[in-house]
Amino acid sequence: MTRRPRLGEMRERVTLQAPVRTPDGAGGADIAWDAGATVWANVEERGGDERAAGERLAARARLRVTIRYRAGVTAEMRVMWNGRALGITGLRDPDGRRRFLVLDCEEEA
Repeated sequence: MTRRPRLGEMRERVTLQAPVRTPDGAGGADIAWDAGATVWANVEERGGDERAAGERLAARARLRVTIRYRAGVTAEMRVMWNGRALGITGLRDPDGRRRFLVLDCEEEA
């Protein structure tokens, strides 16, 4: 089980962003990011790895971001932290009491 942080440990400011899709006229869509709420968070580095991406290696960092519970947060969204875009790969309410929301995130470089 994930240890929930104390409120005093939530020292980082993060912004939750939602994708906005605009048709590109060729059957696809352009994606822009709409900045939503900026909240206090506890951000923990959880490791990383490298994988082949075409002709090069792509580094991937894994982070865990814990925020106060917010309804409406989905895995389609991303988190902006210190200029880094973190895609949400999973989210959960660790104790089922709607106090905290734990976001498992990845940053690809």
